[in-house]
Amino acid sequence: MTTHQMTFPLLASGAILVEEISSAMSVAQANPATGPHESMQASRTNNDRVNNDQLWQAVAARDAHRDGSFVFAVSTTGVYCRPSCPARRPRREHVTFFMRPEQAEKAGFRACLRCRPRLANGNPQSDAVKAVCRYIEQHLDEPVTLDHLSKIFRQSPFHLQRRFKALLGITPREYADSCRMRRLKRNLQAGDNVTRAMYDAGYGSSSRLYEKTSSQLGMTPDKYRRGAIAASIRYACADSPLGRMLIAATERGICSIQFAQSDAELIEGLKREFPFAVRKPDEGGLQAWVKTLLLQMQVRPKRQGTEKMQSRELDTALPLDIRATAFQRRVWTYLQLIPFGATQSYSEVAKGIGQPSASRAVARACATNPVAIAIPCHRVVRADGSTSGYRWGENRKKKLLEMERERR
Repeated sequence: MTTHQMTFPLLASGAILVEEISSAMSVAQANPATGPHESMQASRTNNDRVNNDQLWQAVAARDAHRDGSFVFAVSTTGVYCRPSCPARRPRREHVTFFMRPEQAEKAGFRACLRCRPRLANGNPQSDAVKAVCRYIEQHLDEPVTLDHLSKIFRQSPFHLQRRFKALLGITPREYADSCRMRRLKRNLQAGDNVTRAMYDAGYGSSSRLYEKTSSQLGMTPDKYRRGAIAASIRYACADSPLGRMLIAATERGICSIQFAQSDAELIEGLKREFPFAVRKPDEGGLQAWVKTLLLQMQVRPKRQGTEKMQSRELDTALPLDIRATAFQRRVWTYLQLIPFGATQSYSEVAKGIGQPSASRAVARACATNPVAIAIPCHRVVRADGSTSGYRWGENRKKKLLEMERERR
């Protein structure tokens, strides 16, 4: 995953399948057949079970030949993947199969950022981009320039970058950076010393690495290697119009803003987000930031200046210490420019950042926003104006929007 500080995320062939039962087929577990057509339903259930077993065997074997023929979704993570995804295999009872990515997304699952299941569709353009990705991954220790890639893949630099960015939302250079950072993290987590992990990841010099890690890792490589045990996070809980609110911060700035019904839920959520950090209750130092957040939710903004400037001032009044991908950073920065009390659709945001085909990626960026309110992802709605999913609950999103409209 490419990360930057404010601080990403990666990306097939035919197979013979049994007849698709319906256009929205989710072949998880069939119910016992009843009614006058019991024998027909029982036969169909048996066929589904056989098909499920075949699909599960492909998942267990990480069969790349089945990529593009179906996807599997994991209930415990809310993510769906291609059969060959390198991630650890889930338990069978947590898996649901879908014939197409659209069906998984309609059921509420999001695409895996590691295996990019939507790109396993046999489309020539996505196959070409996938080939570029594979080449970059195999040459991380070399300076792979856009001119070099254009010669290898016989495309003009302009068209190669445009097609690459249209599919992934980032440039080839940003993709290479994300691969290096992901490999560095994996090496550090495996216990490699910093120097070895650095060179194995493709960084040419320690100065180049340290230049990037402050913004991408949020800490030195040695701290990351030790599981961020040395990192200290202070947190405070307070009442808010949306229920109990938690604000957590490192020495650099706010790293998490969460909402829940109780302090116990908030603290458990912080523990899941920063499992290795030293988490300490705040002794008063965060109260000014807590007050700023509460004021932003409760007080009518000043009338001088444009609404966009008022929104920008409110949303950037808090120092943030968050990890973001190159794409997330563009989305989150744009969200801070949406006027107070106004909303935009996911497609409007995608157009606003210059990626008109990236509305789904915009939705993912909103869903992964770690600092509610400070980055106002609640101001992004469906094209018809209705509210959609919100990390802290759709009811909270509706209430936030109502409060802002009332105070415009």
